[in-house]
Amino acid sequence: MVLGFGYLAMALSARSGSVLTALLTSLTLLLLGSGSALAGEMQLALTPAADTPQAPRMGDRMHFRSEIRNAGSQSLEGLVAWISLVEVTPGREQPMDLEDWSAQKAVTGAVLAPGDHLTTDSPVRLIQSGDYRVVISATDRNDRTVATSQTLQFHVAHKATVESARIVPVAVGVPFGIACLIGYRGWTQRRLGRQSWGHS
Repeated sequence: MVLGFGYLAMALSARSGSVLTALLTSLTLLLLGSGSALAGEMQLALTPAADTPQAPRMGDRMHFRSEIRNAGSQSLEGLVAWISLVEVTPGREQPMDLEDWSAQKAVTGAVLAPGDHLTTDSPVRLIQSGDYRVVISATDRNDRTVATSQTLQFHVAHKATVESARIVPVAVGVPFGIACLIGYRGWTQRRLGRQSWGHS
């Protein structure tokens, strides 16, 4: 239908003048621009799960819940949805490898009828401190565009590999124990020496 208006515009350009040609060309562009509205419309939402820590640190796990809804009039076939994680720490801006973060793999091959929705949970293990943004993206077999959800940003606090609360007792207790052992041994040797002197 769109091509038909295009050919009609070219055919009438020589007969009816530039005004009619301009009108038909505008109508053609309007139909081209509205083509995406005729296809299935995806609505994506991304939210942190209820058990996600409010102040995450290295080693914690965050869970993100994504919902993909078909708000259009046509089925979405061959649906592909995936989560993306990007670091935005100043000086370290880069996309992250989700395999290192133990994130769930993409959802593939799903079919959503008009009005249906799909919900997935994506756990992410926090392995490095910094500032991050996460987003869910989706597309289907018949659409040439990629829909994205809103972006969530969070900060991961640094966590020492060995906590200082465990280091201090060991650092203080070990030298103290060694000193007590040396003192006890010296006291025992002096006592044995006095006893041997008394018997002689």
